[in-house]
Amino acid sequence: MSPASPTLAAWELGQRLKEAREDHGLTGSDAAKVVGITQNYISNVEHGRRTIAEEKLRQLASVYELPPEELDELVALRKACEGRGWWARYSGIYSAELLRFFGYEHAAEEVRTYETILVSGLLQTESYARAIHRGDGANLRMSEVERRVAVRMQRKQRLLGTDPLRATILMGETSLRQQVGGTAVLLEQLRHLLDLIDECPDNLDLRIIPFTAGSHGAMGSSTFHVLTFPSSRLSRLAWQETAVAMDLVDDQARVAQYSASFEEAMTFALDRQDTADLIRETLKS
Repeated sequence: MSPASPTLAAWELGQRLKEAREDHGLTGSDAAKVVGITQNYISNVEHGRRTIAEEKLRQLASVYELPPEELDELVALRKACEGRGWWARYSGIYSAELLRFFGYEHAAEEVRTYETILVSGLLQTESYARAIHRGDGANLRMSEVERRVAVRMQRKQRLLGTDPLRATILMGETSLRQQVGGTAVLLEQLRHLLDLIDECPDNLDLRIIPFTAGSHGAMGSSTFHVLTFPSSRLSRLAWQETAVAMDLVDDQARVAQYSASFEEAMTFALDRQDTADLIRETLKS
């Protein structure tokens, strides 16, 4: 079972309230008027961006004619929303949207990641992550750099343990050669990739898309992740990163597009053994 996440609890609560509202034939504006709140409040609750007051939750459940047992489940979810995930400690250095992504990733069952130039964040060493944050042009204080590195290392813990995150990660061959932090840092990072491949054989599937691969739909796109969750009630989410913006995607048509792009890119990637062999060859070159 994936670890608990207040962020995921808020999203599940919002999704279930939205489904109940739509099943009852009400718009967000209709529901808001009945219980005396704004449509924006309803929207934020349904998208997991705000925790609803218990009184308002019970009022909505009454309007939606939900059975007592379902109300009990929703009240329990609301209670779970009040917890604090480890990522909450970093609200001073990251946006609310990125913190939400950390919360979703923490509770995900599976992540599928496409990364072209850098080593994926979940696989980075401390030195590699530090070099990225020192060189991102943001002129960060060393204390903030170290906090950001700590976040990377905390996220990475989901690959380990008794119930690890399943991760399928596609990286371009450039990521094995880009001199992030210099030669010593890169070589340490490459050795670490081989260690992770050995340590996580059942939950980490790392594939490299070689320079010799042909053109594919994801080529030229930014980094993106597709997250799947343990609960069948929850849809997949996508997260996209560019040099200047980040976007959490819950529209299922767009999520399906990201998933299709990932599947196509997979057909151009080396298999697991050839990926490990390429990393070893790169270490020697």
